[in-house]
Amino acid sequence: MFPRFITKTIHAYLDYPVAIGLIAMPFLFGLGVENTLAFSLSVATGIAAFALTALTDHHLGLFRVLPYALHLAVDGLVGLAFVAAPLVLGFAGLDFWYYMVLGLTVLAVVGLHQPDDRSAPI
Repeated sequence: MFPRFITKTIHAYLDYPVAIGLIAMPFLFGLGVENTLAFSLSVATGIAAFALTALTDHHLGLFRVLPYALHLAVDGLVGLAFVAAPLVLGFAGLDFWYYMVLGLTVLAVVGLHQPDDRSAPI
């Protein structure tokens, strides 16, 4: 069993920079040259991730209306979608590796999350 060391606080501090990165990185890396979905999927996910973070019930949430467990479940689904996207949508080269690495990283963060009674995944 791997040690679960990512707390709700650490996760909250990661959320906003990751959302902004998902919006900015397609521009910086030139994603989507061969498949425009590779560009727009990251930007759309970044916008959604920013909104999800702002609405999540944790200390950095702006409106705190969504339970943290729902946030973790959505993160897990995004990780799975990012791993599947290059295979299903036919991404190649940088587009392929961008989504594969990000998807596996998101799954690792969710998997290494330190559970507690209030934030256990749904």
